[in-house]
Amino acid sequence: MEKDRNDKNIGKKLDGRYEITELIGEGGMADVYRATDVVDNKTVAVKILKKEFAENEEFLRRFRNESKAIAVLSHPNIVKIYDVGFSERIQFIVMEYIDGITLNEYMEQQGQLGWKDAVHFILQILRALQHAHSKGIVHRDIKPQNIMMLRDGTIKVMDFGIAKFAREDGKTGTDKAIGTVHYISPEQARGGATDAKSDLYSVGVMLYEMLTGKKPFDTDNPVSIAVMHMQAKVPLPSTIRPDIQIGLEEIILKAMEKDPADRYQSARDMMDDLQTFKEDPDGVFGYYPELFEEEPVQDMFEEDENNRTRNYRPLTEERDLLPEDDYYEDDQQPYYDDEEQYYDDEQYDDRGAYQEEPAEEDEEEYEEETKSFFVPILSAVIIVVMIVAAVLFTMLLWDMIKGNTSDNNALEFKMPSLIGMDYKEAELQYGDKIRINIDSKEYSEYERDKIFDQDIPVNDPVGKGDTVNVRVSLGAKKVLLPDVTDWDYDTAKSTIVGLGLFVDKRSSYDQTVEKGKVISTDPKGPLEVEPGSYVRVTVSLGQNKTTVPVPNFVTMDWDLAKTTAESLKLTVSKKEVDDEAKEGTVLNQNVQPNEEVSEGTLIELTVSSGKKKDQQVRISFSVPQNAKGLFHIAVYEGGIAKAIGQQFNVDYAAGVTSLVLEGNETIDVVAYLINDDNGKEAEIGRYKIDFENRSYETISSDPAGAFEKVDGLNGAAPPPVTTTAPPVTTVTDPPVVTDPPVVTQPQEEQPAVTPDPNVAG
Repeated sequence: MEKDRNDKNIGKKLDGRYEITELIGEGGMADVYRATDVVDNKTVAVKILKKEFAENEEFLRRFRNESKAIAVLSHPNIVKIYDVGFSERIQFIVMEYIDGITLNEYMEQQGQLGWKDAVHFILQILRALQHAHSKGIVHRDIKPQNIMMLRDGTIKVMDFGIAKFAREDGKTGTDKAIGTVHYISPEQARGGATDAKSDLYSVGVMLYEMLTGKKPFDTDNPVSIAVMHMQAKVPLPSTIRPDIQIGLEEIILKAMEKDPADRYQSARDMMDDLQTFKEDPDGVFGYYPELFEEEPVQDMFEEDENNRTRNYRPLTEERDLLPEDDYYEDDQQPYYDDEEQYYDDEQYDDRGAYQEEPAEEDEEEYEEETKSFFVPILSAVIIVVMIVAAVLFTMLLWDMIKGNTSDNNALEFKMPSLIGMDYKEAELQYGDKIRINIDSKEYSEYERDKIFDQDIPVNDPVGKGDTVNVRVSLGAKKVLLPDVTDWDYDTAKSTIVGLGLFVDKRSSYDQTVEKGKVISTDPKGPLEVEPGSYVRVTVSLGQNKTTVPVPNFVTMDWDLAKTTAESLKLTVSKKEVDDEAKEGTVLNQNVQPNEEVSEGTLIELTVSSGKKKDQQVRISFSVPQNAKGLFHIAVYEGGIAKAIGQQFNVDYAAGVTSLVLEGNETIDVVAYLINDDNGKEAEIGRYKIDFENRSYETISSDPAGAFEKVDGLNGAAPPPVTTTAPPVTTVTDPPVVTDPPVVTQPQEEQPAVTPDPNVAG
């Protein structure tokens, strides 16, 4: 907060439209601010290069490289870029504002994550990387600190500051080992060439840390960590967390192979294995047989010195993990190879002398004992075979009876997994085949209305009309947030975090509350809240002896309001909105008149632009019935992104999807269809948008052809249909969608943003 008060960027307006209001993040080369785009009336994030690096060519290159990298990317899991500005005075990037926390903060608060959460996050990261890699961009600094998590669990990958463009010729200075040492790949650590597989190594390290709560290599010496990444064997995750599934452990180890040729070759390959694991968590891939080969045991029920049964799942041989001197406990006999004889305790006589060969009498006793065990073992085997045969016969007979009871119950398909699906979503997708009956609604770790249990196992045969009983989540059971007013902040924070909640700290001067104590919380306790909720905690900075009353700025001209505020040592920011009032007239203020505030307090004034309000136009796109997969649509005007649509699943698109644009004049745009599963994109149509009349004219449109070009169809596509004349004009419904992203031309060095170099913009 003290830095905010002394930060000269606070209150500035960049390019006459980005009003900086608050510092929200500090990095090595740049600071990130929350700002208001007064033209589009929305909150944005502005990253400003620190002054001490403005004349450093390396930092300038990295900063501009970041804007160049993000500008060519368009994906729901990658932070959007709206604008850039590079001048001698200031260098900045305007980006999507993310209302959330870093994945690193979430991991620190949670410790070890459950495999469902970890896989959910990693799949989103891999989707983002798949898109970036398809554009020839390697991130090279994947780490939890560079990944934002929204409140709904959505992941946004950011900070492409040291990204490398794979299409660059030759090896450049960007190949230096400048990634974060805890997540760096072996080839990057040694300064070698990097490609997409380097990012996958970093993803493997993150998955390791999510599940175990520890980094695979961690010491106080960064050089030692880098060397371990290059040379040391990865400690098995199961040595830290024994309950980890073998399949998930295999995925981590394959992603973290030292040799890039042994790793996953693409983000898609790793995503496929994670999806397979989600469908069958108990399955194995067979990449590392030593993880699931059973260790021979002398007796299934014999216990070792730690009172553990010997028929446990061995994760790997100890000889692969420990130094040679540590292979065995003091009371264990080592196993020798053919060069030395293994001596068993039974080969010594009562006096401790070694017997070269057992006596003949002992051999006879051994044979007799062996024969005595043979009969009961054979009997047990026969009994087991008979039981299995009886069970199989019963199941076959039941299936035959079930198949003859009704034509409607003929076996048609295998039972799908409904776990994790919204109940209504499951009804929509499978309701025409099976009856989904809610058996109960209970609190669980799943989100509200998500199915978390079903009574018919996945892949069991079911007939049309069969009933599956499910249990639906009421969400996490609520916790009681106490009233922490006047508590010491550290005590309040530990209490709140201990309840599974997140703390959003704010600071303020207060005349009555001691410095370091909690002034208030939002929401205010005592109150029951859901785990995972954010609690805004305002902490006192102590007394600020100088206060002034806030004047009434409403109806003042902006220049007069600013002069009045400066005379009172107040700071004002302008939030410009479209209104019929005279341009520059103050319409509202966020602090009431006559309220006592500290000198330097920032007051936001809503000011009229004198312009008519922007209008919204919704463009609709048809979706072929045989489409498959996840997609989104991006609309460009003159090669600059005008709007990026939300990701949609064709299974729920009902034959059509749409996207809303905003403006106040007539423009020509090109729409592209992007397949989020493989990164392919194709033109889907061209349109003339008339914002004044809230309508649009279709110049050309070929949805079926676009879906076919991006491999988004099941089977052959119908003949393409291109609409050229007569033009079709569609009037949209009243606006119902929030502001779409708008990208404006920067002052200098704007990288060309064209979705596909082979497609005319």
